[in-house]
Amino acid sequence: MTKVSADDLTTRFGTRAVHAGHVPDPLAGAVMTPIYQTSTYVQEGLGKHKGYEYARTRNPTREVLERNIAALEGGRHGFAFASGLAAVDAVLKLLSHGDHVVSGENVYGGTHRQMTHIWARHGLEFSFVDAGDAGNVAAAVTPRTRLIYAETPTNPMMRLCDLQAVGEIAHDAHAWCVVDNTFATPCFQRPLELGADIVLHSTTKYLNGHSDMVGGVVVVNSDDLAERIGFIQNASGAVPGPFDCWLALRGTKTLALRMRQHDVNGRRVAEWLTKHPKVQRVYYPGLPSHPQHDLACRQMTGFGGMISIELGSVERARRFVERTKIFALAESLGGVESLVGHPASMTHASVPPEMRRAMGLTDSLVRLSVGIEDVDDLIADLEQALAGAG
Repeated sequence: MTKVSADDLTTRFGTRAVHAGHVPDPLAGAVMTPIYQTSTYVQEGLGKHKGYEYARTRNPTREVLERNIAALEGGRHGFAFASGLAAVDAVLKLLSHGDHVVSGENVYGGTHRQMTHIWARHGLEFSFVDAGDAGNVAAAVTPRTRLIYAETPTNPMMRLCDLQAVGEIAHDAHAWCVVDNTFATPCFQRPLELGADIVLHSTTKYLNGHSDMVGGVVVVNSDDLAERIGFIQNASGAVPGPFDCWLALRGTKTLALRMRQHDVNGRRVAEWLTKHPKVQRVYYPGLPSHPQHDLACRQMTGFGGMISIELGSVERARRFVERTKIFALAESLGGVESLVGHPASMTHASVPPEMRRAMGLTDSLVRLSVGIEDVDDLIADLEQALAGAG
């Protein structure tokens, strides 16, 4: 179990991002955490070791990453996994056959696929609701509800969930409130402070920020939850390698700086898109026109770089995503580079078409991950792509 020290929680966010969780290298005093590229450790005798026996259970590089991200979230315990979906899988393993989960309908397609195609076959039951209205969440709760799962902002419709309200609903039902904080990051939103029990991330995205590793993380405050998740992490074994942990740890050091620029660029691009005649609708919580903008201002300190736009036809969407030059057509998000994607055929292809249509995720919706490049270049790229999209 990787536990955060009190010192890691007393500094401001930018300082925590650089220093939290780090300890001087005992061999040479290296400033950067070494990559402990080993699967096992020499023991001095039977039952005598330095706290490390086998790298699936404990690895010094991984532990620093876990402490660092837990401190950024204001949590006490962190657990790193081999992917964001491995983190989701570990959380759902807290449940038992017959337990019920209330989930926001607009979650990442891989999360929805795991819930409906894997865990539903093993006896968990799921209700998917529009979690933008806390009343929908409350109405879906049953005596067997053990977990309420939310993304906010959601992928890709950029809907928000009132974390304080949903946390209260979960606790009244004696259920856990779980929040995927990947889009907002702890730089702009800290769900544990608003009532969540468990926060998870795809570290692949903003926390790493450089599109060169895959990983996930779970953060909690409760010692009991930490013991359970730590057992699952070790018993199921979906842990990241030390080099991936080192890459993510390098990324978190610049998280505060990068998110500041993602936010500046995201706001500029979103405002520009609202004025473009070929864009029918812009989904971005930082816009006053967003129906939950007031909620965003209450529970977020920034709005980030994720934007979705409605282009009106699948043909226009196809031409647009194939014409961008700086925005690369690719899966994923949250890197320093700008990306463009088509959720209906990429990240959310596994979500049933009727469910996509019901939530407004059309075949003509395009998602932008606005990077940290010069914003005028980004706008020029979008302008030329829209001009040629018809």
